[in-house]
Amino acid sequence: MGRLRISSRRRGVDGAAERKMALERHAVSASVPASAPAPAPEAPSGVPDASVAQPSQSSQPSRLSGRRWLVLLLVVVLLGQMAVAMVTTAVQQTPTIDEPVYVGTAAEYLHERRLIHNPEHPPLGKLVIAVGVAAADPHVDRSFTGDQGQLGRHLLYESGNDPWRLMLFARLPVIVLTLLFGLIVFAFARELAGPAGGLAALALYAFSPDLIAHGSLATLDVPAAGFVLTSAWLLWRARRRPRWYVPLAGVALGAALVTKMSTLAAVPVLLALTGLSVWCAKSPSEPRRRVLGWAAASAGVVAVAAIAVVWASYLVVDPRLRWAPQQPVPVVHGLRELVIDLLPFPESYRDGMRVQFGFEEYPWQGFLFGRLYTGSLWYYLPAALLVKTPLGMLALWAAGGVAVVAVRRLRPAAPYLLVPAAVLLAAAMLGSRDFGTRYAVFVPMFLAVAAGCVLAVRWRWAPVAVGALVAFVAVSSLRTYPYYLPYSNEAFGGPAKTHLRLHDSNVDWGQDLGRLADRLNERYRGERIWLVYKGSGVPSAYGIDAADPRKVPAREVRGLLVVSDSSVAKATGRLAELIDSSRPIDTVGHSITIYRR
Repeated sequence: MGRLRISSRRRGVDGAAERKMALERHAVSASVPASAPAPAPEAPSGVPDASVAQPSQSSQPSRLSGRRWLVLLLVVVLLGQMAVAMVTTAVQQTPTIDEPVYVGTAAEYLHERRLIHNPEHPPLGKLVIAVGVAAADPHVDRSFTGDQGQLGRHLLYESGNDPWRLMLFARLPVIVLTLLFGLIVFAFARELAGPAGGLAALALYAFSPDLIAHGSLATLDVPAAGFVLTSAWLLWRARRRPRWYVPLAGVALGAALVTKMSTLAAVPVLLALTGLSVWCAKSPSEPRRRVLGWAAASAGVVAVAAIAVVWASYLVVDPRLRWAPQQPVPVVHGLRELVIDLLPFPESYRDGMRVQFGFEEYPWQGFLFGRLYTGSLWYYLPAALLVKTPLGMLALWAAGGVAVVAVRRLRPAAPYLLVPAAVLLAAAMLGSRDFGTRYAVFVPMFLAVAAGCVLAVRWRWAPVAVGALVAFVAVSSLRTYPYYLPYSNEAFGGPAKTHLRLHDSNVDWGQDLGRLADRLNERYRGERIWLVYKGSGVPSAYGIDAADPRKVPAREVRGLLVVSDSSVAKATGRLAELIDSSRPIDTVGHSITIYRR
């Protein structure tokens, strides 16, 4: 005890001496004019001189600045390679099945300023496409009368326009939007797991074959999914500053709703997340009833902002909201009609929902693992994602989901990352159209962020394992360049084998008509061509002179039989007999097979 008292007394004396020296140094520095340099303090005994210690102190901000520049450089590199991949794909691919409809409707918005065609999809995504169409400045035939499928083909092939140039310009705005969503993925993951986690998430996003494939097309799937992700991220940020981020989340939700109607399934989830964010932002001293009131009011703000964005998008197209449907609108009964009538949206939006519900009643054909069926399979989308997702990405998705749920400091983000993706996936699985993973393109967005959170787990092997798996994903993605649409992972044989297990937009969406024309000209010039093409392109516009083999007797079908792989997968009757009696000799883009007869 005596020693303890002496030691305490010494510490008190030393502390008083240090305080006295500090006061003296302050007095000296105050007496020196502002223009004169302050004298260097004397170093206490046993401590290196301040002039020697200074470089090591100043080097710390330099190192931090260097890290920031390195992170920025890696972000630019990752998005740069994604941009190159998407632009290359956009340049080389002919129109897919849906694109001419959207491009034709976008041109109609620009020149007619009316809502006429394609009511089953709201206007915002087509307004984005219209930016590129306006830059291309195509000739538009205002005297055209026909359905929405004919509208796009007429614009591309019958109005004196260059279809290659027009399609590239229409795709560029979607490419830019896809890259911007990559920044959202990076920012979201960085906030959860630091810069390394952000870079890992961005790498998975930037190398995703599905995101590259559909982000390079003038379609609506990637924009709609990206707006939902943006809304979820803004609500996550609202946990700290709800006054700023809650209205912005409502704007992003409205953008999703007015891009694609399938995002309506996310509305209850995002409104609930709004209340959760406001609850988490509350002060401990605030009464619970008051916080609940603010949470409910904030959910109302999100809903009102979303509704306002929907109406604003329709008003941009036509301020008078004229609506005269050019196609039959199905009659919907029961609960569906009640839901449609309750929606506070323009009549054309509600009619579009009726068209969508009409599609759900149609007996579509599906193809999965070699089986052709009518109707839908609830497990189709999970199975298709298993085939079309890189193996390293699947592993990181699983690890990220576990990390977000298991790690305490990450657990608050689980509702923002996992619940919206799960609800949207469940809604898509209940749909009647088993046409491709584009219906679940939000999965690689949300789960990329979750995968980046693996680096927040303080395990020694985590950075090495994540780096190795990301590298595996990059190699797998680069190997499929530039054929991203028919990608499948190594466990299922790669892109060359995708058509044996899946069809439609998973592998063959009409994108390779131009490549087919080049192949026929290079290797098979002068031969008789029989063509069964599944797509919206016009073969003759690309120099393909072919006939339909199903319209003549089988004995007359001699030469080359060219069939889209989606048609091969669904072939029955006459076409199946022709294929079975022919010999495959070539493939184009992993989506079209050439047979010899």
